[in-house]
Amino acid sequence: MTTRYLSAGRTVTGKVRKHNEDAILIRDDVGLWVVADGLGGHAAGDYASTMIVERLGLLPRNGSVFDFIESIEDTLVKINADLLETAVVRGVDLIGSTIVLLVYDSDLMLCGWVGDSRAYRLQDNLLQQITRDHVHGGDVDVTHFGGAAPAAAPAAGSGVLTRAVGAEDQLYVDWVVADNRPGTTFVLCSDGINKEMTDAELHAEGCQYPQPQDLTDRLFDLALSRAGRDNISAVVVRLQE
Repeated sequence: MTTRYLSAGRTVTGKVRKHNEDAILIRDDVGLWVVADGLGGHAAGDYASTMIVERLGLLPRNGSVFDFIESIEDTLVKINADLLETAVVRGVDLIGSTIVLLVYDSDLMLCGWVGDSRAYRLQDNLLQQITRDHVHGGDVDVTHFGGAAPAAAPAAGSGVLTRAVGAEDQLYVDWVVADNRPGTTFVLCSDGINKEMTDAELHAEGCQYPQPQDLTDRLFDLALSRAGRDNISAVVVRLQE
């Protein structure tokens, strides 16, 4: 595949959590980028997120982009089943993770997600969140799945995560198609980013720092200069002029 993009990514524990339950995947060789956020407050969130990036990291890309998407979905369905089985074996209620991923093709970009990890597109000086959080309720600092209690009591009005890999028998991945116009930047992130900065700040930083490594460094500098309440992960992809 001819490389028509630049990318960069990073994941850190943050300033509050003891363990990093996030994982990222950068596969410029096949045009695939992933951020997975293991569910905090549940057993082995890092096990779930690591399983996702390791298995997607082994996928070959053969055939059309839609063949590749099918193999990604098949892999996620298998991971979902394996996580459910592992939770039963370990005697825990849930081992799960959110995921957001981006796939490049010469004609389009495809973004898939489960949960509240996000993808943003910066194009023509406009920032748009192209994913839609699978959360019941409004914007929150702490999300948890279904009836399971969060690690800490959420603030009034906080929502409930309605989808995650490893949470239900049937896995549903949402997809959105975006154009692949040169100069467009995509930001994939766990909620450790959007807990610490507004979309307006993300827009301003993306305009000021167009190169993926520079923008990644800046986002982490900002997040870590603030509360750093959660694990922090981001992958930035910029389509070449």
